Amino acid sequence: MTSHVSVNQLAVKYQRRELRLTLNGVLWALQILWGFFFAGSGFGKVLLYDAVLYAQAPQAVAWYAAVPQPLIVFIGVCEVLGGIGLILPAITRVKPKLTPLAAAGLALTMVLAAGFHLVRGEYALMPANLVLAAVAAFIAVGRSNHRLIAPAPLTTRRMLTSLAVLVVMVVTTIVPTWYTMTHAQF
Repeated sequence: MTSHVSVNQLAVKYQRRELRLTLNGVLWALQILWGFFFAGSGFGKVLLYDAVLYAQAPQAVAWYAAVPQPLIVFIGVCEVLGGIGLILPAITRVKPKLTPLAAAGLALTMVLAAGFHLVRGEYALMPANLVLAAVAAFIAVGRSNHRLIAPAPLTTRRMLTSLAVLVVMVVTTIVPTWYTMTHAQF
């Protein structure tokens, strides 16, 4: 008896090796992209706790002049925590229901930002806020209704993976944001 592999069996094997575009994969990609974006963007706002940086900031971003310093810092803290919340609870599987909550909070933040820019007549800034809000809402719905992540005990592997993600986030977003904000001339 010889082992005979049909063309259909080869096709099935090949399909399994292809990169499949799944809802779960799209959600993970968006969580990582949005998580890194919001962590970096939010950290830039957190750095405005420094009075000198806050005084210089409106030269780079006009709307900062219309917002009190504590509110900008608070928004920044919310964005950093939201960005981390998009990734870490899902990776560790510790309290994964925090991921859709983080996404919903970021979506709300961006809708409020769009409303703020509408009131100020800054129409050019609104599309970015609305796209950020729509994707964050997509993540919230996807992770709360369609592709839930089941809670599980924290393993060494998940903990190390989450620490690696945090290190990459710090190196690729936090450090460059800090360096740019503290060394750039506005």
